[in-house]
Amino acid sequence: MTGRFHGVGVGPGDPELITLKAARLIASADVVAYHAGRGKESNARRIAASLIPDTAVEERLTYPVTTGATDHPGGYTGALADFYEESAARLAAHLEAGRDVVLLSEGDPLFYGSYMYMHDRLAERFETQIVPGVPAFAAAAATAAAPLSRQTDVLTVLPGTLPEPELARRLADTDAAVVMKLGRTFPAVRRALEAAGRLDHAVYVERASMEGERRLPVAEVDPSTVPYFSLILVTGDSRNGARSRTPGEQARALTGSAPRGTVSARPDSAIAATPAITAASAAELLVVGLGPGPDAWLTPEASAALSEVDHVVGYGPYVDRVPQRPGLTRHASGNTVELERARLALELAARGERVAVVSGGDAGVFGMATAVFEAAEDPDLRHVPVRVLPGVSAVQAVAARAGAPVGGDFAVVSLSDRLKPWDVVERRLRAVAEADLALAVYNPASRSRTEQIATARRVLLEHRAPETVVVVGRGVGRPGESLTVTTLGELDPATIDMRCLLIVGASGTRVSASGRVWTPRWVKP
Repeated sequence: MTGRFHGVGVGPGDPELITLKAARLIASADVVAYHAGRGKESNARRIAASLIPDTAVEERLTYPVTTGATDHPGGYTGALADFYEESAARLAAHLEAGRDVVLLSEGDPLFYGSYMYMHDRLAERFETQIVPGVPAFAAAAATAAAPLSRQTDVLTVLPGTLPEPELARRLADTDAAVVMKLGRTFPAVRRALEAAGRLDHAVYVERASMEGERRLPVAEVDPSTVPYFSLILVTGDSRNGARSRTPGEQARALTGSAPRGTVSARPDSAIAATPAITAASAAELLVVGLGPGPDAWLTPEASAALSEVDHVVGYGPYVDRVPQRPGLTRHASGNTVELERARLALELAARGERVAVVSGGDAGVFGMATAVFEAAEDPDLRHVPVRVLPGVSAVQAVAARAGAPVGGDFAVVSLSDRLKPWDVVERRLRAVAEADLALAVYNPASRSRTEQIATARRVLLEHRAPETVVVVGRGVGRPGESLTVTTLGELDPATIDMRCLLIVGASGTRVSASGRVWTPRWVKP
């Protein structure tokens, strides 16, 4: 008979917060294991010390390194991987000998705990039981007497090791947050809180439920005093409850749009209750093309505009590309609610708010510009001035990577039939093919649209030779981008997805000896 493996959470620090089940298992264990840093006491063992029986064998699993500095050939990751393998082997030897092993874990075993790495290596070989523990953030919230979230508030747990811009974005986009893993990361976390406009409502808690516990506003913390065993709470009350509203909440209240990443239409009663809007109060609404992806392809004009607005409205992934900063409220939504978010942006601008609607590529090429002008046909919103700032389009990016395939006359067609019937798409494809124009194809496929690209290829082959050059750009400008040059006859529709943009050459389009694709400026009579 092999022994049983127990991952036991001992809570955040106060021994009285150990659960009854955890206490029973520790007191009856044959082997008690725990992780510890070099030359340091194990915090998990300190918490459970009074429960460990004198008869138990203790296994201290000492980390070889606790920072990124190591001479291990595999670096920090390699050093820890070897350590976890060796630690698992030590525990496995006890289990194979029939001894029950309790691995102590501070807080909860499955919440940022080292237990998980032992579980990955041992759970399939030995009978395993996990005992949950009180996590540190629950003790910190009790210490601060700060309710983390209420009703429909979203709580997000974030590691302070995230890149600063990403941390700021996530802090701005959630109602309540817990930021773990501080220590050396504290200065960057503090800057991220400030950029997200959440610093004034952030509480720092150190050694929650332990001796030496303290709490104070993050703005008052000396970074040099911050230990690893500390965290930051940003409560839902910083957005809701009995306090003054932020400009973003005022906007949502006025427009009736849902908070935190959604946009919804207002009921008629809300529209009727909206105060009269005058042309004098309206601010100019900016519609901004962000380019296909890299920051280097964002124009200086667009960058300057985004640095001055108070609201950014758009499809979630595009809103995510705008750096968070103090005073900026983000309104992210899904991919099929263009008119709703256009109306939200117009209503915000109508009340004098500085607003930018963002779009990938160029906002005027299958982007948000047309949706904004369509929504602006509403008599209540016609007075809002709208300015479109151009961006690098996806077809420009793919063409530049390939060479100059659209150097002559060319057309652009989207294969999406969400806003137009498919028979219209087919007629346009035939017209372009008959006119012998180079063709850029947007939205060639998606999870729910897998046949259109095959049909489009068939239609084009009715008028074009199989040798016609085709360029397939996937994720151009982003990590992992690819560019494939093939022919219309050899194009495999199964390899095309939504991240692709195709350029189908004209009859004169050619591939040079260096592999560059170009279309001559002249056309033979």
